[in-house]
Amino acid sequence: MNGRFVLALLLASSLPVVASLSQPAVAGEVAVPTADQLLSYVDKNMTFATRTATIKMTVVSPQRTRTFVMQTFGRGETESAIEYLDPARDKGTKMLRRGDEMWMWLPSVESVQKISGHMLRQGMMGSDLSYEDMMGAAQLRDKYTAKVTGAETKNGVLCWRVEMIAKDATVAYPKRISWIDQKSHIPISQELYAVSGMLLKVWDMSDIRTYDGGRQFPAKMVIIDKLKQGTSTTIEMTSITFGVALEEETFSQRWLERH
Repeated sequence: MNGRFVLALLLASSLPVVASLSQPAVAGEVAVPTADQLLSYVDKNMTFATRTATIKMTVVSPQRTRTFVMQTFGRGETESAIEYLDPARDKGTKMLRRGDEMWMWLPSVESVQKISGHMLRQGMMGSDLSYEDMMGAAQLRDKYTAKVTGAETKNGVLCWRVEMIAKDATVAYPKRISWIDQKSHIPISQELYAVSGMLLKVWDMSDIRTYDGGRQFPAKMVIIDKLKQGTSTTIEMTSITFGVALEEETFSQRWLERH
């Protein structure tokens, strides 16, 4: 959700591959990558200088199902913006992130609300996706220590299993386990944990498509908050363009309040 969707979602560091990986995962010779190599592959696909996308977000709860349509903009690691297009009651709601700061424009009351502290980790529009998940964009290379722990089949895809431990207490998810597709190098599934070891969220990616320049990117993501009962959030990219020219105003307070 990235500069990028949170995307935001992967591995770090270059610790040695554990000894259990010395045998090929499938018939024939299979080169076992280090965590650092995997991170490089993933970053090549998942990071970008600029990007714009139209997103459909479906939020399922035991009470109801809601659908939102958003236009998103991303530039680098620290700037992102979202405008809600549908439903009518939320149309014109905007979010802006610059660096570590985030704001929301609420057209119903014509005011800007700053999102900070614990609010960043609350569900956006009641979804399983936090504001931090959706609008966070920083690479995880500097945030986690990672190691490749095996080759496994996940969601029907042969993957490298990668475990990550956060380097400091500021990271939203102290531990991550990712399953990286051996062919596309997309993290098709992730488990996100608290420092206590409690599983917080499961995040799956699918419908991997090839875009200009050979970049591969998932067009569908499903997030489940394990602390809730019977909920899920599905993100579908109905359109996405990388390397697009963006107006400077898009990442300003002026754009946030423009209507």
